[in-house]
Amino acid sequence: MEKPEQPVRRPWIVGVSGASGTPYAASVIRALLAAGESVDLVVSRAARLTILDETGIAFRDAHWRADLALWLGTAADGLEDVRYWPAGDFAAGPSSGSYPAKGMLVVPATTGAVAGIALGLSKDLLQRVASVTLKERRPLVVCVREAPLNGVTLKHLVELDAQGAVVLPASPGFYAGGSTVRELVDFVAGRVLDAVGVPHTLYRRWEGELGGAARAAERPA
Repeated sequence: MEKPEQPVRRPWIVGVSGASGTPYAASVIRALLAAGESVDLVVSRAARLTILDETGIAFRDAHWRADLALWLGTAADGLEDVRYWPAGDFAAGPSSGSYPAKGMLVVPATTGAVAGIALGLSKDLLQRVASVTLKERRPLVVCVREAPLNGVTLKHLVELDAQGAVVLPASPGFYAGGSTVRELVDFVAGRVLDAVGVPHTLYRRWEGELGGAARAAERPA
């Protein structure tokens, strides 16, 4: 008797570049896993320095699972459905269009990553996977984290939009009643997930009534 075929694993690929804003990436990854999604992770070399600077955590290839658990504030055994690909590994699965993936979320995105993706440079695995995502017509969200933006970067963002990517600035909204850094981070992460249709409860949604944020703040925890 033939064994039933196992369902094909189709992860969301999360690319973390070196921009300030690594808490956005951590929130996105936690929410994807909470939603039962598989995750493939690509962390650029510059992003390792940013993670270390912003969190004090050294993200190492040889110990990525333990380091990721520490970064996310979760147990390592809760990361069974996460795969990690080093940024210099151009033979990695996601570097090919035949690798099954749902799409890619670049969170946060540096202006350098924006330029490389828009121009198709593929200077590292993160840029290569983004190019593959575009050519395969899969969802690509680019969460740019920079201010102010110069004309060259704005042109690159327009080009990404023209190629079908969702350009999503890391710009928190305050109508959801966020009053802590974590709540504002989760708002941006939630908007990233909204862009690709992944359900979450990261922020209070607008319901068409003024004063909702104030009423939410008055409710007992």
